[in-house]
Amino acid sequence: MIQPGWDFAILIVDGLKSMEGKVRNSNASTIDAAQVARFDAAGAEWWDPNGDARWLHRYNPLRLDYIRNAGHRQFNLGAEADGLKGLRILDIGCGAGVLCEPVARLGAKVVGVDPGETNIVMARRHARDAGLSIDYRCTTAEALAHAGEQFDIVLAMEVVEHVADAHVFLSKCAQLVKANGLMILSTINRTLKSFAYAIVAAEYILRLLPRGAHQWHRFVTPREAGAALAAGGLEMMNVSGVSLNLMTRNLQLSRDTGVNYILTAGRQA
Repeated sequence: MIQPGWDFAILIVDGLKSMEGKVRNSNASTIDAAQVARFDAAGAEWWDPNGDARWLHRYNPLRLDYIRNAGHRQFNLGAEADGLKGLRILDIGCGAGVLCEPVARLGAKVVGVDPGETNIVMARRHARDAGLSIDYRCTTAEALAHAGEQFDIVLAMEVVEHVADAHVFLSKCAQLVKANGLMILSTINRTLKSFAYAIVAAEYILRLLPRGAHQWHRFVTPREAGAALAAGGLEMMNVSGVSLNLMTRNLQLSRDTGVNYILTAGRQA
C-alpha cells in the first residue's frame, strides 16, 4: 500500500515528468509490446467476474446500453433484444471477448481484434462454447485501416490509455468508420482527480487493479480525443462521464468526466 508523504509525491513527479519530451510520429506503430504482453498473460482471467477484470464486468451493462442506444439513434433501430441487428461492429482491443459476446447477442455482426494471441485463442474458445459466431482476429487497427475495412460502429473501449500514441491510434480508428457510422470510445481523463482515483486509490490503496495497470501520462482528455477523431473526419456527438453510484454500487452515466468518460463521434453520410 502506498505510504503518505514522499511516496505519493514521487508518483506525481514521475507522472508529470513522463509528459516531457514526447514526440509524435504519425508513421509509428501504436502497439506497446509491454502492454500487449501484460493483458495477453491474463488469459482465462478475463472471464473471472471476481478477478482482475471484475470492474470490466461491472462496467459491461453500462457500456452495452450506451452502445445500443447510440446505434438505435443513429440507425433508427429498435432498442429491444436484437437492437443492433444487421450492423457490422468492430471491437478494437477486444481481449478475450467480454464485450464482443453481449454485442453479438444484440444481433450485430461482430469483429473483435487484439494483438495478443492468447487473448484471441481464449475469445474464440469462449464464443464457441457459448454458441456465438464472432470473427476474432489477431491484428491491429492500423492493419485493418491499411486493408480498407469499414464498419458501422467502431469500439475502442478501455484501450486508448494503453497504446503508444493515442492521436495516431484514434486517427486510424476513424478511418475504419464508414459514412453515417459511429466511433464509440471509453477511457480515462488525464486530470489530477484521475491520478488520485484511477492510480493511487485503485492500484495502491484499494488494490482493485494490479500496480502499473495504468500510466497517467497516457490518459487522454476528451478534447484531445475529439481533436484526433476530427482529424479523421469524425464529429463529436456526445461526451458523458462515468461515475460510481455510492448507494447502488453500480456505474452510471454522469456529468463528471474527471475520471472515466465515454463518447460518441460520427461521420456524416
